[in-house]
Amino acid sequence: MDFEFIIRYIPLYIEAAKLTLTLASAGIALSIVVGFVCSLILYKRVPVLSWLVNAYIELSRNTPLLIQLFFLYFGLPKLGISISSVGCAIIGLTFQGGSYMEEAFRAGLESVPTIQSESGASLGLTGLQVFRYVILPQAISTCIPAFCANIIFLIKETSVFSVVALEDLMFVAKDLIGIYYKTDEALFMLVIAYLIILLPISVFCTWLERRVRYAGFGN
Repeated sequence: MDFEFIIRYIPLYIEAAKLTLTLASAGIALSIVVGFVCSLILYKRVPVLSWLVNAYIELSRNTPLLIQLFFLYFGLPKLGISISSVGCAIIGLTFQGGSYMEEAFRAGLESVPTIQSESGASLGLTGLQVFRYVILPQAISTCIPAFCANIIFLIKETSVFSVVALEDLMFVAKDLIGIYYKTDEALFMLVIAYLIILLPISVFCTWLERRVRYAGFGN
């Protein structure tokens, strides 16, 4: 293991990590919005829109992010639509993550017993108030584990962004291997970089899950 090589190229990994985190943050934030809206459409069983959301979920969950990025970056220009590498990465991650976030949110919404809504209505609350003050808090508490797992999953999915010419962590590792043939060193730094990013998030998610648990859903 060439530690001088590792020390020399740590700055490259730091810059790549910043790009990875920026793209992941944007994609995850948008996927949360998409997932929440889609979950409401399915929860309320909105005609036509429910069918479209189900079609989107099946397409998103049953195609790899890599293929989606290929379509956005190489396929759309054939149709006269050009999107930057950054745009493709964010759109791709949002498209992929939105379906997973939707499943997490919908599972939480559907886990709230109907009697809760009926009790809220019997107290004189409007439909919106019942949803905001009765259903939503309980749903969020229930979906936190799946929600956190999706965040970690989507951050790891950013490892394919290098296919659209983005200098993320994977791009830097492959570049160093191709130039210097320092496979062990490059991959070692790649693993450490992802650990530094993901381990704190994992620990925080574990803490958050414990904090939001309530009677009947854990100790």
